[in-house]
Amino acid sequence: MAGPVLVCEVGPRDGLQGRAAPLPVAERVALLERLADAGLARIEAVSFVRDDRVPAMAGAEAVLAGVRRRPGLELAGLVMNARGAERAAACDLHEVRFVVVASDALSMRNQGADVDATLRAFATVAAIAARAGRRVAVVIAAAFGCPYEGPVPRSRVVEIAGRVARAGADEVVLADTIGAAAPPEVEARVVAVRDAAGGRPVGVHLHNTRNAGYANAYAALRAGATVFDAAIGGLGGCPFAPRATGNVATEDLVWLLEGCGVRPLPDLGRLIEVNAWLADRLGEPLPGLLARAGPFPSAAAPGTTGAAPAVPASAGAASGGAASAAAGHGSDDGALARAAR
Repeated sequence: MAGPVLVCEVGPRDGLQGRAAPLPVAERVALLERLADAGLARIEAVSFVRDDRVPAMAGAEAVLAGVRRRPGLELAGLVMNARGAERAAACDLHEVRFVVVASDALSMRNQGADVDATLRAFATVAAIAARAGRRVAVVIAAAFGCPYEGPVPRSRVVEIAGRVARAGADEVVLADTIGAAAPPEVEARVVAVRDAAGGRPVGVHLHNTRNAGYANAYAALRAGATVFDAAIGGLGGCPFAPRATGNVATEDLVWLLEGCGVRPLPDLGRLIEVNAWLADRLGEPLPGLLARAGPFPSAAAPGTTGAAPAVPASAGAASGGAASAAAGHGSDDGALARAAR
């Protein structure tokens, strides 16, 4: 490993933004509080887009204002343009996140601009964030494959990583938007991007579309990735990427990292409790598997008995893909630029 490993929880933004029945601000705040109490040190909490275009993300400022700050907690917000960056700069948060899609075809569908135009927009966002003293992370979406153009060359991803690093990115995250990656290529790209990023932290944002998300996380860990995006319960999906499904589940990923000797990590027992709480609010089970089976051995998860909590009655029969299909993803894998205008 290249340094301390951080799990970045993206469920409150990535996992919820596409839902047809948005959670009210108070429940989004309650979700953030529960995730923070579980020991997650960084949470992507909001997206700074137009409320009328993305109702599930309405009230970003109110959500951030409602979260109790505590030592060690970092909150991040996704921005799509300079207007969003200015809103983020006026809030009490630590990190601004920005998406650059690695293929022009998906970039046009997601963000209404090609890759070069998006990179120019990032330079403006980075300058705004720097003036406000905010850290900036760039997520390179479709970093392994595009649903419209097919495989994305490694050289293309490395080029983008170098450009955003020179333009002011403090961290670079590779997103497997459509679940196209396999472990050998994940390892190779993380190594190559670490070189291009000039010593900046490199992370991964993995989707479990083809059931390789956790194997890819292990490959990324071996290659020196230090930031791992995940969504509680495995929520997420990309509406502009056909058949894309959810993120790796936070609790499942934590169990894997714990078995690899990574410390410190969020409290696995509390994450399972958050999964049950959120499933009850959404009225359906979440796709992640660990919450159903429970950790093994139970001693590996402080605060748990080793048994999975009961699926709320309102959730109905468990279905591994139901919540993924219902929960549209946006733009870190993107797709919110039109809404940001």
